[in-house]
Amino acid sequence: MKKKLLAALAVVPLAALLAGCSGAAADETVKIGVVGASDPYWAVYEEAAADAGITVDIVDFAEFGQPNPALSAGELDLNQFQHIVYLAEYNVASKDDLTPVGATAIYPLALYSTQYDDVNEIKKGDTVAVPNDASNLARALLVLQSAKLITLSDGGSIYSTLDDIDTKKSKVTVTALEASLTATSLPDVAAAIINNDFVEKAGLKVDDALAQDDPTDPNALPYVNVFAARAEDKDNATYQKLVEIYQTTKAVQDGVIDVSAGSAVMVQIPVADLEASLATVEKDTAAQK
Repeated sequence: MKKKLLAALAVVPLAALLAGCSGAAADETVKIGVVGASDPYWAVYEEAAADAGITVDIVDFAEFGQPNPALSAGELDLNQFQHIVYLAEYNVASKDDLTPVGATAIYPLALYSTQYDDVNEIKKGDTVAVPNDASNLARALLVLQSAKLITLSDGGSIYSTLDDIDTKKSKVTVTALEASLTATSLPDVAAAIINNDFVEKAGLKVDDALAQDDPTDPNALPYVNVFAARAEDKDNATYQKLVEIYQTTKAVQDGVIDVSAGSAVMVQIPVADLEASLATVEKDTAAQK
């Protein structure tokens, strides 16, 4: 299984021709919704797109809940801010059919501590903080289970909750907080699972992590971040070209890695694999309702 995912992470050529497609006209501006437009690599990306004859307008959103409705309503042409699990949860909840048109990166979710230097030093009965949003909560619990800090009664899945923790077999107590608060909770807990966005702001380094999930694990595919489009635009050659520019422009790639403090793992995965993963997660998500 791991070999299959590693193979999927290999470079995948994307359609680059704009002629004869149903996509945007050459003089049309493509609006891409993101969360964090101030990140320097977006300006680099706009320049690279312009060099390819495509005008890109990066539209910034303050909250993660905004870009998908805007895309669905036609206010955007693409968005790029979410992983497949998040997209699946949105589609199921909103009865929508937004679809991935290209992979960008995966950001390992990691455990940090200011009290301990090794995960094995964490004591029985200690408290560990995790983010409380559904997709990251389940992922955080899987990290803790792989670190042998907790045991999940169902073996663990992308739908695990605090109720699935087998407290009798677990080493630590888990408390769920707003994602932005897990880093600030470090003085009060033994360790915390901290989203990539808050690691550097907390004065931490990626190398400080005591444990993290493995981006090459087959189970990590649903956490790959993607460009998303409306279903009717999934074969739009202009959009495919924009994905290719993102994936192959070194200055953009280096910028993403720099902003993530070195944690981002850039990936190129066949769109068919992304679509299959989305379909599976959507089916499983609907079954949980």
